Amino acid sequence: MSRFFSEKLSALVPYTPGEQPKDMRYIKLNTNESPFPPSEKAQKMAAEAAARLHLYPDPTCSALHKALADLYGLTPDEVLCTNGSDEILNFAFMAFCDQKSPAVFADITYGFYEVFADLNGVPYQKIPLCEDFTINIEDYCHNNASVFIANPNAPTGIALKRAEIERILQANPDHVVLVDEAYVDFGAESCVPLVRKYDNLLVTQTFSKSRSMAGARLGCGIASPALIADLNTVKYSTNPYNINGMTMAAGLGVLADEAYTQKNCATIIENRAYVTAELRALGFTVLESSTNFVFAAHSGMAGSEIYRRLRENGILVRHFDNPRITAYNRITIGNRADMETLVATLRKILEEQV
Repeated sequence: MSRFFSEKLSALVPYTPGEQPKDMRYIKLNTNESPFPPSEKAQKMAAEAAARLHLYPDPTCSALHKALADLYGLTPDEVLCTNGSDEILNFAFMAFCDQKSPAVFADITYGFYEVFADLNGVPYQKIPLCEDFTINIEDYCHNNASVFIANPNAPTGIALKRAEIERILQANPDHVVLVDEAYVDFGAESCVPLVRKYDNLLVTQTFSKSRSMAGARLGCGIASPALIADLNTVKYSTNPYNINGMTMAAGLGVLADEAYTQKNCATIIENRAYVTAELRALGFTVLESSTNFVFAAHSGMAGSEIYRRLRENGILVRHFDNPRITAYNRITIGNRADMETLVATLRKILEEQV
């Protein structure tokens, strides 16, 4: 830290991304990327857009907003695309939270919520998950704060039903309820159908997971026109050209190929069921997941040791130091061959432990 670093940020603890090592070739099951490439339409349109990189991209993202709105049966003024869903989350903390409107979120959830709250000087409360890692929805009702809920949650993979989210919306009419649906396409109920019923609902999604665009950085917010207008005020006050031309084109391509997205999601769900059953047969506790990852622990070996042994065998998973979840590892669902290699490697590691 230099002597010039602002005192107001000196205590900031930044988010830690999943490791991207280059010392050898790994099976990467640590960052919840898709095992499938972007659709051919997305690749083709992005390549064509490369010829126009000498020009600024459309700051209004008009074509992309229309395509996304059409997909969900909405109007373009009900959506806002951003540089990854992380940007829309940061916009939300900036727009809807302050000293009079603090934030609440789970103690075990996406780590960027706490970072964005600290970055923006927002007071917040972390609400403990239940012992089984589920969310008690009553904890998020009537607490006079903006609510941030990842649904399904990460890193647990557990999802709330839409009706449970609606209960939280009804209990907080004077505060924004943000539902982060980064993993919703893998088996959870989306709250997008509720945006016209509740003017305090903001749904965020990403193209990184189900749409195979983690490297392109594209996310979106879906809400009432008034909330979207608020977020646009923040956008145009920070970075109006927030989405580059190739990403915008790739987004249009993938939205035009929804069948490809749905096929990939179905395959990931199938592979998730396979690996869940195999891990349980090996003695693992595996939480019920509605995501493209599973959260697993074994009573016979520490989570950190399993992580280390897998890494030595060329497989990366994600381990967290939080005491409540240190026994667990988060394992991305890859293709079937990767999952079979994972299971075989874990079987070997456990046999060597005996």
